[in-house]
Formats: sequence, structure tokens, C-alpha cells
Amino acid sequence: MELDWLKDFLALAEQKTFSRAADTRHVSQPAFSRRIRALEDWIGTSLFVRGAQGATLTPAGAHFRPAAQELMRDLERARRDTQAIGTRDTATLSIAATHALSFTFFPHWVRQLMQQQAFGGLNLVSDSMQACEAIMLSGDVHFLLCHYHPDARARFEAERFPSVRIGGDVLVPLCAPDPDGQAKWSLPGTSNMPVPYLAYSQASGLGRILAACQRREHTHTVTALTSHLAATLMTMARNGHGIAWLPQTIASEDLARRHLVRAGPEQFDIPIEIRLFRSLECRNRAADELWDHLTDQSRLAQVS
Repeated sequence: MELDWLKDFLALAEQKTFSRAADTRHVSQPAFSRRIRALEDWIGTSLFVRGAQGATLTPAGAHFRPAAQELMRDLERARRDTQAIGTRDTATLSIAATHALSFTFFPHWVRQLMQQQAFGGLNLVSDSMQACEAIMLSGDVHFLLCHYHPDARARFEAERFPSVRIGGDVLVPLCAPDPDGQAKWSLPGTSNMPVPYLAYSQASGLGRILAACQRREHTHTVTALTSHLAATLMTMARNGHGIAWLPQTIASEDLARRHLVRAGPEQFDIPIEIRLFRSLECRNRAADELWDHLTDQSRLAQVS
């Protein structure tokens, strides 16, 4: 039996048509059908009822499905465990980080860590929060670095993905200054003159936080641009296209140079945390050492 046969079986059980399942598996439909037939021949019974409406599981197929799912999970777990043992000597750390933190917070944070303790090589994956969550859930990285707010929780169970606070940040509404150095727009705006709003997309963790906090319900805004990149929104705000809630860790230099100014009082600020989530299913010696170091620091900070 080939591993691809199991993947094909699970894809067809989910998609329920050979054409859609073949597309998800990136093979031609004839080749996909041959592999399903080969699996049925190997098992010795039909797993699907073929019909005009698609393919449905036979009783034998329904019985086999949870076993196939468990087998795939066991194989993936064995692959990760074996990979961890094989890379234990090199002790490379894999960290996924959102774009907003990978360019500003991450380099300074790592430099401080390296001054305290050596952790070997680092592999940084930078992407949107949505993509980072998918990478973390697949078990391909040891850690995820992201902004966090208790009202906009990530897709992680605490039992599988514990986390530790490693910093703080604030989302601040900012915009370009007018010729007099004052904010070009000011919150909360009015119904007659809504403020142009530079919004985060659904893939952005910062966008989730803003939506969950519901601080904009008392403002009058109209969306002028949507992006999952805080850097893009900051550039658009600097160029006078509207206001954006930006992390201070990113916008501090522009604020100091007055390229950006506050677009509203502190009541519109949103305090947030910078957290490191850990995968208990993707481990090596370096990941264990870093986690022990950070949790020790966190306990000491709480005591003091």
C-alpha cells in the first residue's frame, strides 16, 4: 500500500466527488481514480459507491475512515519525532512570526536572548497571522511570535500550545500631519465627515484584535484601504490616505520624526501583548532550553 492512497481516500471522503478530490490532490482524475481502485483492491472490498451525484462511503469505507485518519496522524507524529531526534545535534529553532513583529521586535529580542544564552541556529518564517497559525498547527515550527489580546484569542488550545508573555505593545490610531503639524484627521469623526480608515484584512491578527475590541463602534469611519500588512498601512497613513491603528513597536520612529501623529486621544488606544506560543508536538533540545529560559524569566518577573 502507498501513503498517497490513504491521502486520496481521505480527500475523496471529504470532497465526495472524484473531480474535486483530484484537484485537491493535484493529480488528473483518471490517475486519482486508478489509485482509489488500487486501494480498494489492496483492502479487498469497495470503499465508495459511485453515482451520478458523486461518491459516498460504503459501510466498509465508513469503518476504514477513522482508521486512515489515525494512521495519518501517527505517521506524521512519527515523522516529526524522528526529525527532532535527527536534528537534535544541530539544534535549529524554527520560529514563525507575524510580519508586524518579524521586522522590528524579533531582531532586538533575539539579540538580547543570545547575550544571555546560546540557542544554536534559527529559522524564521514570516507571514500573516492566519498563515502562521496554519504553520504552527501543522507542526512545522517550534514557536509562534505574535501580538495577543484576550478578547481575540488565537486558534490554539492551551494544553497543546502553551504561551508566555515576552513583551507589550499598544495599537495607536495614527495619521499624517497637516501643514500646521496637527492631525490631518481626528477621531471620532462625524457622520457627515467620516474619517478615512486604513483597515487590516481578516488574515491579520491585528485586524482580529481591533474587531474583537470593538473600539470603533463609537467612531465614524469609511474604509479607504484594506491590507494584512501593518507596514503597508503605515506607508499609506504617512502619505496622507487615512488613519491606521499601528503598533508602537513599528511606528515609534515615524512618531519621533513627526511623519505620523496621533489621530485621537488615548481612549482609542488598545494595549496588547507580545506572546510566544509553543508547540508541544514539535520539539528538540534547543526548543526545550529556550522554553525553560523564558518561563524562568516570566516567573522571576512575576515575583519581582
